Amino acid sequence: MKIAIAGAGNVGTYIAADLQAAGHQILLIEQEFDLGTRTQAELPDIDVFIGDACEVNVLRDAGVGSADVMVAATGDDEDNLVVSLLAKQEFAVPRVVARVNHPQNHWLFNETWGVDVSVSTPHLLTALVEEAVSVGSLVRLLQFAGGEAGLVEVTLAEDSPAAGKAVVDLGMPRDASIVAVVRDQHVVVPRGDTVLQSEDEVLVLITNASEEQVKAILVAG
Repeated sequence: MKIAIAGAGNVGTYIAADLQAAGHQILLIEQEFDLGTRTQAELPDIDVFIGDACEVNVLRDAGVGSADVMVAATGDDEDNLVVSLLAKQEFAVPRVVARVNHPQNHWLFNETWGVDVSVSTPHLLTALVEEAVSVGSLVRLLQFAGGEAGLVEVTLAEDSPAAGKAVVDLGMPRDASIVAVVRDQHVVVPRGDTVLQSEDEVLVLITNASEEQVKAILVAG
């Protein structure tokens, strides 16, 4: 998947390196020449384009029109809103994820400004981008209990062994639990007789010990 990221600061480069390591094609847009060239030297496998991502012609020349996801990750909320709006309205990027720097501005980051998802934590930004482009693989959204437990998401592929099965028949391990299913933009609180379908987004609480079992149950081999 091609992911465009605006802003080569600490957050932008963190996300870029993380997603590039996961096998995605990364385009990083940075307006400061020195920062951009330094980033290109540090991350040679990532495409860095020097220019102001708030300008339509820069986004066009950088190739944002072919991106599957746009991440507005600058340190300025106003810039992130402009980037999000341009990405969605001018280039019809399917998924726009925006960084919120100041909590009081969070209410602005909505569909009116082209934002599909807004978040303030770099780790969660990466997870949400991966969730947008990953079908049929576990994506860890949150960690707790000192990293021993977490919340993972998997979008069921058509060949998922869980598709067409009721939750009670999945054989989930005792230390894992399906807590929610997102289907057609609606949240379903699963019961034992809830039948999973392909393209369901399944949220599961797991421990590190149960992760491989859960993956075998939900993800096609």
